[in-house]
Amino acid sequence: MADLAIGRESSEFKKGVQAGISIGIGYFPIALTFGLLAKTSGLSIYETVLMSLIVFAGASQYISLSLIAYGTGIFEIILTTFIVNIRHFLMCTTLNEKCEEDHLFNKIIYSFGITDETFSVAATREGRVTTGFMLGLISIAYSSWVVCSGIGHLIGASLPQTLQESMGVALYAMFIGLLVPSMKKSAKVVFLAVLGAIFNSIFTIGHIMAQGWAIVTATLLSAIIIEVAEVMKTRHGGGRHEE
Repeated sequence: MADLAIGRESSEFKKGVQAGISIGIGYFPIALTFGLLAKTSGLSIYETVLMSLIVFAGASQYISLSLIAYGTGIFEIILTTFIVNIRHFLMCTTLNEKCEEDHLFNKIIYSFGITDETFSVAATREGRVTTGFMLGLISIAYSSWVVCSGIGHLIGASLPQTLQESMGVALYAMFIGLLVPSMKKSAKVVFLAVLGAIFNSIFTIGHIMAQGWAIVTATLLSAIIIEVAEVMKTRHGGGRHEE
């Protein structure tokens, strides 16, 4: 029976690895770019790889680079990362219902590797998701992200100094690339981005608060205002419908 259980876990792990190969390939250019930008932002290869090892969150790591460039304090960076990744609470709650019962320690291990991509693969899989599958899925995605981050830093180190300095523009281009597709799908995202930009500009140009706190406060304020407006619109629409 023990051999059968071990064989089953091994098979599930292999299935997870196979499902994660496409994610690993998709992470290659993004992690490579992150490593390159980390080099131009002044991070050493050890700091770059360590960030990918500990954080393992693409959007948060890109945001951290811009905040580090502004000289933002560690508390503001952590708080901003928390806000950006707060959706992970919902993803983990959803997967907890779909995954098989297991020791809490095992769940803690693979919950660290839950990203938008690994969540999508696991959530759309038919039937119960096993621990072996999750570990296989996450191990290939995690390895790709960490290794490619280091490779990107090495590539960045080999570039001429003038080109390294000009690569700072690519960070803003990456943010635009991440934002525009979402803006096309939802008007709500457009208003959120515009409001956030307005608040951040007011706070920084008016010297009301430091750059790091300005970003955090602008994000929270714009999100609250948009959600309140959405709730009021829904209630107003419902009241009209009842009449």
